[in-house]
Amino acid sequence: MTRTRRFDLIAFDWDGTLSDSTQLIVRSIQAACRDIGVPVPSDAAASYVIGLGLHDALAHAVPGLAPERIPELGQRYRHHYFASQDELSLFPGTVEMLAALRERQHLLAVATGKNRRGLDEALRHQQLAGMFDSSRTADETASKPHPLMLQELMAEFGIAPARTLMIGDTTHDLQLAQNAGTPCVGVSYGAHDHGEFAPFAPLFVAHSTRELRDWLLENA
Repeated sequence: MTRTRRFDLIAFDWDGTLSDSTQLIVRSIQAACRDIGVPVPSDAAASYVIGLGLHDALAHAVPGLAPERIPELGQRYRHHYFASQDELSLFPGTVEMLAALRERQHLLAVATGKNRRGLDEALRHQQLAGMFDSSRTADETASKPHPLMLQELMAEFGIAPARTLMIGDTTHDLQLAQNAGTPCVGVSYGAHDHGEFAPFAPLFVAHSTRELRDWLLENA
């Protein structure tokens, strides 16, 4: 039996949703703070800011840091992150999930707090450059949870909010969806505790990529 497609556009967060990068981001933020001699955030504080644009993330991770020092901290963060990014991998089953969704003729997009350079390098490294129909990064539009990322993607393809699904591992992702008026799905294996997802009424919370794939193929 052929199932009716519920969502035309499926937008994925990158870090912690498709890419198993949470720990590298946390370590890179902490190392950058040590480099410039500012308080080092805890693992929980550093992981909380994943999904935000880099400037906003660092400002939240190190409250009280003078604004003029954020670019310096960002430079050291990028140094540590890019030094180890080739060690990153996708969560198991991600490529197969994306391929199955493309076969179902969903439009696929990435909506990420990474910058354009970072996302393009990650896509190249994972050989996914042709997998997505579009993407938005925090340096070319508004940072999450502002709705502009999803609004631009929906406008690009002429897709209504009700026909768009946002998938992410953080409350920033789910609030982005809420702000844009789109349904959302959470994943529990990334940066944020999925116990914090309830206020955003996700349609589903997946505890593995396999669970996410199965739910999407059944319900999306």
